[in-house]
Amino acid sequence: MAGSTADLLPQELRILVAVADRGGFSAAAAALGLTQSAVSHSVRGSETKVGTVLFERGRAGAAPTPAGERAVALARRILRMYEVLGAEVRGAGRGTVEGVLRIAAFRSAALHLLPPALERLTARHPGIRPEVRVVREIGAGAAGEVAAGRADLGIATLGGAQDLAPGLLTGVLAQEAYRLVHPAGHPDPKGLPLMDWDENCGSYTRSWWRAQDWIPRATVKAEDDAMVLTMVGRGLGMAIMPELSLREATGAVDITDLGPEGPVRQVGYVTTSESASTLAVRALIRELRSEKG
Repeated sequence: MAGSTADLLPQELRILVAVADRGGFSAAAAALGLTQSAVSHSVRGSETKVGTVLFERGRAGAAPTPAGERAVALARRILRMYEVLGAEVRGAGRGTVEGVLRIAAFRSAALHLLPPALERLTARHPGIRPEVRVVREIGAGAAGEVAAGRADLGIATLGGAQDLAPGLLTGVLAQEAYRLVHPAGHPDPKGLPLMDWDENCGSYTRSWWRAQDWIPRATVKAEDDAMVLTMVGRGLGMAIMPELSLREATGAVDITDLGPEGPVRQVGYVTTSESASTLAVRALIRELRSEKG
């Protein structure tokens, strides 16, 4: 009879994460200082306890099944709470908030929203050590980093087509209008080629984009929003960009409002239900909301 996931021990969780991260039993064993047979035995035991196969084995290594992906994500989050427990208890004994705080954010949020919040946070709580990972807001994006247990809090675009993983909490930090950006002084900016980049959140404004007969198909795809701004400033096209991206605009471009019916996107924080109760995450959310207000 299958057991319960509550029967999984911390070391078994560490092995599941190592196998997923390293792509195989041998690499996981080397990383953990164990034998391959010990790792294989532990994974088989974990699969027996949860009652399903967690990894597909093959000559190329081991890859998580859909059940395995969920198990590994939860394992990372559980192991993270062990780490946080130690940091919070030590902080409580000293009357401080301390420990590593892992943050994932897309580029323009990491560049413009996070720095002032982190500056205030670390001034108030010098024991907090932020670790920021900049991720592309494509697919799972920053929210996916949180769901997978690789970040305690993410700064992400909200309200898109993708569904949030179970157990995630969100809060809106900013609502950004999109604007038309074009070479300064150009007499007919809407006649220019459209420039875009993969992270531009067309999925959040798809109905608006479809209704605009003046917007051509993008003929230039850049690496990121900074590259789009540079190319527009050199007269190579026009773009439709959210306000965060336009904070880096120079005098080489003009910015035109798209009116009250123009598209908007929401930017907010994403965290897990368990991380939301930790002192460091709560402190960061307070600072991010302070920046909003």
